[in-house]
Amino acid sequence: MKDYLAQIEKLRKDAAECALIRDLATDPAKREVFDRLASHLTVLADQVEVAMLERKDRG
Repeated sequence: MKDYLAQIEKLRKDAAECALIRDLATDPAKREVFDRLASHLTVLADQVEVAMLERKDRG
């Protein structure tokens, strides 16, 4: 369970960092890339959280 929580926290921190870079970027292409990365990392964190909750419910 701690492994899941650590991964969720890391993914959310990475997503926040990507969002910060996106917000500071002046190049539109770079802004788009970091926007996509932030979104993707957020989805991954959500999926890990769902998997953790499903596993908890089964066990």
